[in-house]
Amino acid sequence: MVGIDLAAVEQLLQAMPHRWSGPGGVAGLVWQGRVVAQAAWGHADLETARPMTAGSLLPICSISKQFTCAAVLAACGTPEALDPGLPGLLPQFTGPLPTARDLCNNQSGLRDYWALTILQGAMAEQEFPRAAAAPLIARNRSGHFAPGTRYSYSNGNFRMLADLLEDATGRDLAEHYRQYLWQPAGMETAVLAPDTRHPAGGTVGYEGTPATGYLPARNGIHWRGDAGISASLTDMLAWECWLDLHRDTPGSLPARLAERQPFRDGTPSAYGMGLARAQLGGLEFTGHGGALRGYRAHRMYSPAARLSVVVMFNHHGDAHGAARALLSAALGQPDPAPQPVRDARWKGAWLCPETGLLARLDPQGERVLLRFGTSAEELTQLPDEMIGSGQTRLALDAGRLVMRRPAENFRSLMVPVGSGAPMDAAAISGRYHAGEPGAEMWIETNGPGVTARFSGMLGQGRPEPMHPVAPDLWVVATRRSMDAPAPGDWTLQIRRDGSGRVTGAQLGSWLARGIGYDLLAA
Repeated sequence: MVGIDLAAVEQLLQAMPHRWSGPGGVAGLVWQGRVVAQAAWGHADLETARPMTAGSLLPICSISKQFTCAAVLAACGTPEALDPGLPGLLPQFTGPLPTARDLCNNQSGLRDYWALTILQGAMAEQEFPRAAAAPLIARNRSGHFAPGTRYSYSNGNFRMLADLLEDATGRDLAEHYRQYLWQPAGMETAVLAPDTRHPAGGTVGYEGTPATGYLPARNGIHWRGDAGISASLTDMLAWECWLDLHRDTPGSLPARLAERQPFRDGTPSAYGMGLARAQLGGLEFTGHGGALRGYRAHRMYSPAARLSVVVMFNHHGDAHGAARALLSAALGQPDPAPQPVRDARWKGAWLCPETGLLARLDPQGERVLLRFGTSAEELTQLPDEMIGSGQTRLALDAGRLVMRRPAENFRSLMVPVGSGAPMDAAAISGRYHAGEPGAEMWIETNGPGVTARFSGMLGQGRPEPMHPVAPDLWVVATRRSMDAPAPGDWTLQIRRDGSGRVTGAQLGSWLARGIGYDLLAA
């Protein structure tokens, strides 16, 4: 049986308000089915000076995904029972449809609908009503890959699961949560609060930093299935105790939820049933994070060590880093010190032929910053002349970049991109139309500045800055969106005909790739 260092845990809990500073937070540790340490600090509402407590309700955001999958298993037996409803949600989809199990495992290949709200002209703080989700998802005609072959994070997967479950059973999602999960686990105050304009329990989320100060975050989205649950620390620790209690019971809901899910080729996936797998101190943990503007949360559980951690902030602190730090303190096994990168070759830009996305490497002292996914990754030196992070491995092969992302079942041989001649922004300016997802883009110049502006079913968005990388290759930066965090950088490739005339473009980010635009008017 794994032992833990409770003194080190208590010491770190006392330091958390300073190490991950912000308006308030809660954290707790469960070991062998018992709550052994917990803390609450700061304020749930700065304007009223209401203190944060273990009973304060906080949005758990994407941690809700595992509850949605558990509700499907409990109510339907298997996800496959929901498959008949999928054609109605994806009426324009070409090629093989994903299955409900693919949705549970983020193997559908569908583009993330929160990323698509940017291309549909949404402002970050505008209202996104419940009725807007299904029409947006229904516009999908294609995906990133054949269902079941790769991993790609998509909030829409779980939104669809919620709709399918409600349609199949005739019961509200909250009823399923309450009957099958919250009541058995003793989560007495957990609620489904899908309207982010009205946080449950009155806990306020904040944006800002210690240097700038904190202001209340404004959200307007309605989400359910992919997120929407609000719970207290007491609720979440009860959930961890319940998972541990039934961890080895054959056929129990916690045991079925934790079963490893494979890809179609039999390769084990690192994500399944709303749970991601990670290694720490030689142990495998399952867990998930959650984020909304003003809130961050993370939970992790190791059945082998019978050890769980929950961290929730009402600010943008690194809840994932805090959760790992608490587990490391408990196990007495801190993450190994990163090895410095000193090879000067790890700099430049490469284009992925499959995804159409740029990978940009920028040395930062003894580390290298990779911009490819939703946020920048810090890469350190690995054996065999590779560099990498927890999710990416990079190698160089005759100037080309070999990228492996094992958790996604993904490998790519990327082509180097040269700087080339200066960009002629005026030549690409104009109005572009995308048949999928039925939206438009304006590329505009203002002096030396170049921006992209998107419009569609949700309105007209703000101009987003564009930065040249190589001839006909640009980066469009989005730092705010309806969901949080934003999808990061988009790669924009200009398309020309044989005479060199601009005819269109392809736009993509890690969450929403391969969207084709035709030039309508220059």
